[in-house]
Amino acid sequence: MKLESTSLTDGQPIPPQYAFAVPATEGHVSLSDNLNPQLAWSDAPAATKSFVVVVHDPDVPSVGDDVNQEGKQVPADLPRVDFYHWLLWNIPADVTELAEGSHCGGITAKGKSGPDAPAGYVHGLNDYTGWFAGDADMGGDYYGYDGPCPPWNDSIIHHYHFTVYALDVATLELGAGVNGAGLLVAIEGHVLDQASLVGTYTLNPELL
Repeated sequence: MKLESTSLTDGQPIPPQYAFAVPATEGHVSLSDNLNPQLAWSDAPAATKSFVVVVHDPDVPSVGDDVNQEGKQVPADLPRVDFYHWLLWNIPADVTELAEGSHCGGITAKGKSGPDAPAGYVHGLNDYTGWFAGDADMGGDYYGYDGPCPPWNDSIIHHYHFTVYALDVATLELGAGVNGAGLLVAIEGHVLDQASLVGTYTLNPELL
């Protein structure tokens, strides 16, 4: 399989319109356009019955003590964990593209509705759900796409993996509230092929 994008270039920085936040001229960050990027895939196996899209960042600090703290920096040698930005499944086998902005445009405080997605697809919960838990202004269930917002004091550039999986089943019968780990378990044994591209992003002005 091949995965391409008119929005992203493999191995290069993600343009700011596809991010949750951008560096600010005053303070550290400002909210961004938060558009989902365009994705298009080809050369899927003939037996493909549906597609799944997963976007994750494997560079998220495993401990948040220093995250976004004045006078501190998240150390490069801190163990990192996955953060899921987009989970989308039950994409029919005859669909080979997601248009820019078709599944997200702008920031929705206190979460976004789901699991129903446009065109009859299904969204899972992204990890902003946990990140904003307990926040009076932002807390809620975040379904669908939300773009990069790495710590502004992180010492490393983050890598965002956009992956399309071709499955041998037409539908995944999953209820509401499915997260990244749950989706990966559900597709295990059903993946015929997959394709990825990687974009980078940072909010640390020292790394720009």
